Order: sequence, then structure tokens, then C-alpha cells
Amino acid sequence: MKKRILIVDDDARNIFALSATLRARQFECLSCTGAAQAITLLENDNKIDAVLLDMMMPDMDGYDAIPLLRRTSGGYGIPIIAVTAQAMVGDRERCIEAGANDYVSKPVDVDKLLRILSTI
Repeated sequence: MKKRILIVDDDARNIFALSATLRARQFECLSCTGAAQAITLLENDNKIDAVLLDMMMPDMDGYDAIPLLRRTSGGYGIPIIAVTAQAMVGDRERCIEAGANDYVSKPVDVDKLLRILSTI
């Protein structure tokens, strides 16, 4: 059975690139452009296997979104992978402290992302 990945990013180009890459590797992808949409999606769909979450979005950033995603009925226990252009010292730790299970910097290292997703 294909793993279902929810991609949350305010940039359609990032969604397109990640979706195309993951679909080519037999993942099923859903996407939305903001955290509020992601929360609604998780509340209504309990068959999501992981969330790829952009940490820097205009309406609600990933740091604020992670706890809210975790509180949804569908979000408890789902792996959340922070995807961010922030790649400075301490950024990975900040994402993990916010509740992300793992961290991938942009541009995304596909091999690293696939290694992370293989553990879910």
C-alpha cells in the first residue's frame, strides 16, 4: 500500500517538485498551502502517513503549526518532517524542539528525505 504524504507549503513550485519526486517513488501525495488547511485535512483524514511541513509560511509558520497539527485527531503520532530554507546552526534543533520528528533543508536532498520517509 502506498504511503500518503501531506505536503504543506505556501509555494506551489515546492509542492509541485516534492509531489513529482515522491509520486515517482510510489508515494501518494496530498498538498495544501497553509497550516489551517493542513489542520482541517488531518481532522478529516486519518490515513496520512507523514507531513512535510514548510517552517516559514506567511499566515502561520511551522513552529506555531506543529502543536496544532499534533492536537488534531488525525495528527497525533504522525511523523512531521520540517522542510525549511533555514539551514543555520541551531535551526534543526529548533524544529525538533517545536515538535518535528526530523528536518530537511531546502533545496531538499531527495536521498535524505527518502531515508527519513523509509522509517515511517
